[in-house]
Amino acid sequence: MPETLRQRLAGEGVLVADGATGTMLQAAGLPEGAAPESWNLTHPEKILDLHRAYLEAGSQIILTNSFGGSRFRLGKKGLQDKVREVNRAAAALAKEAAGQGAFVAGSMGPTGELMRPLGTLSYVVALEAFAEQAEALAEGGADAILVETMSDLNEAKAAIVGAQQATDLPILCTLSFDTQRHTMMGVSPRRAVKELWPLGLVAIGGNCGQTLEDMEEVVRQMRKAVPEATLMAKPNAGLPHLVDDQAVYDVTPQVMAEYALRYAELGAKIIGGCCGNTPAHIKAMAAALGSLA
Repeated sequence: MPETLRQRLAGEGVLVADGATGTMLQAAGLPEGAAPESWNLTHPEKILDLHRAYLEAGSQIILTNSFGGSRFRLGKKGLQDKVREVNRAAAALAKEAAGQGAFVAGSMGPTGELMRPLGTLSYVVALEAFAEQAEALAEGGADAILVETMSDLNEAKAAIVGAQQATDLPILCTLSFDTQRHTMMGVSPRRAVKELWPLGLVAIGGNCGQTLEDMEEVVRQMRKAVPEATLMAKPNAGLPHLVDDQAVYDVTPQVMAEYALRYAELGAKIIGGCCGNTPAHIKAMAAALGSLA
């Protein structure tokens, strides 16, 4: 690839990210309650199929299947001894699918534990766990690290600093502003960008969340608070409802494409989808955003 992610973000235009991982793997047969990351080892062809579907839809950044790849989350599934193996495989599979045609972002989600003083997880222990995960993702060939779906600023900082200590890869960070346009821990978009952007990120923004309108406001607030920040938006396709015990997302590809244009107009440089977004959604968004070029 002739350009690094940093160089690409400094240029013109918008980078299209991919869509959902978990909901897509469930549709592909992942058993309820199973760790999606386990399929990196047991069903690598399913993971390659997923990545290739998004690449064919127009994704220029794909995320590794490693959202729950920390020792804490894997430990809940009895996989705590496979952190390095699972994450290296996640990055290697994404890199195999992407080749030199797209960037691979190593996904690191929350530990699932509460940080002190509300819980027992210390900053140092969290940092060590994220560093362990980031190092394995780098070994597998990731081009960048994406710290995503964060709600606690201290946990986000532990993940960012841990990744910086373990690798020299560019780091992106998104939080989930799913509680009245704040994170579950009460963090506003303004506070998040003001505290996290100075840490040396190449992009910051929101993912998951509730509504497309909420994500629009997140981007707007971050742009106003720190105008020089490079912004990212990766919202859900709305909120799910159950149909025959299956989560169904009603936001159509066309509506996602319309909001992708709104995010771009506000200055977002990376735009994709989170839960409920399929390759069809990404294809519509890529087509819309491509029209801006």
